[in-house]
Amino acid sequence: MKLRYKILSSVLALLVLALASLAFAISHNSACVAPPPVAGNTPRMKAIVQPCYGAPAVLRLEDIAKPTPVDNRMIVKVRAASANPYDWHMLRGEPYIMRAMTGIGTPDDTRFGVDFAGTVESVGKNVSKFKPGDEVFGGRTGAFAQYVSVAESGSLAMKPTNMTFEQAAAAPMAAITALQALRDEGKVRSGQSVLINGASGGVGTFAVQIAKAYGATVTGVCSTRNAAMVRAIGADEVIDYTQEDFTRGGQRYDLIVDTVGSHSIAEYRRVLTPRGTLVMVGSQDKGHWIGAMSALIGLWVTAPFASQKLAGLMADLDPKDMDILRELMQSGKVTPVIDRRYTLQEASEAIGYVEQGHSHGKVVIAVE
Repeated sequence: MKLRYKILSSVLALLVLALASLAFAISHNSACVAPPPVAGNTPRMKAIVQPCYGAPAVLRLEDIAKPTPVDNRMIVKVRAASANPYDWHMLRGEPYIMRAMTGIGTPDDTRFGVDFAGTVESVGKNVSKFKPGDEVFGGRTGAFAQYVSVAESGSLAMKPTNMTFEQAAAAPMAAITALQALRDEGKVRSGQSVLINGASGGVGTFAVQIAKAYGATVTGVCSTRNAAMVRAIGADEVIDYTQEDFTRGGQRYDLIVDTVGSHSIAEYRRVLTPRGTLVMVGSQDKGHWIGAMSALIGLWVTAPFASQKLAGLMADLDPKDMDILRELMQSGKVTPVIDRRYTLQEASEAIGYVEQGHSHGKVVIAVE
């Protein structure tokens, strides 16, 4: 028995040591390293790069190689980009669990940003859907740059003609998240009562407008300073969370889209109809290890025992949904709300502002 006890103790100690080593490796931020110099005859462009994980101050504006033409891809000259909470999560490498996919110690891909709008500069010989001069918008890693290379089958659509480049760049990630939360998970229908918690944020401002486009009666939850804006974009009712807790009211909702995670699942369920739906797309939890995933875990644990549908969403920038978004914007049913504008040189300030969580609408970046 003593020998068995010693063996088990040794195995346990080795397991603890291995887990501790893994935890250290995943959570460790390696030093920032300057990108390699671009060869003298290589076409260059200005771009924001992320040489390491850390605060917005680690972002750098560098000269890097301009994308080269490929048969099934196109080169887009970026006119504007926009910032999302996704960007600062990628910058911080948090929650740490995501580093298994993005890189241990330093990010595998130093390109930064996703949302963009611009003009097609050139197309490969196999590209038929787009042509040089087309004004487009979409999502592509490395959007905080003068040029991006995008596959014809990628997350791209023609820019609505009634939108500026800044407005179009503000839309992709946030608007697609709102669309998929309402349509795919929420199964929104005309006449339903829909509540958007966090209605003044990037996803929230799109969710209010898209829900109205589907014929729902919309209640938006926001702070006092944003109440007028949320009404202006179409909310039938606005609840000021600094004055009233909607989870303690008598109103019941067919669908709640939660972008901030400010209440418990039990509190949300209290104000859902018996067969209502809760869709969580964001959280205020900035925990280093699992962060917002803690809310999703709570949903997964609770869902099998609830009469209501409880769902989380990780949006997919589907090209077909980009076309649907374009139609919604072209028809005037959806118009991006822009909070602040920055230049490419001010990208770190833009990300820092978004990380604070107080933006109303979207933050855009002009790319000259």
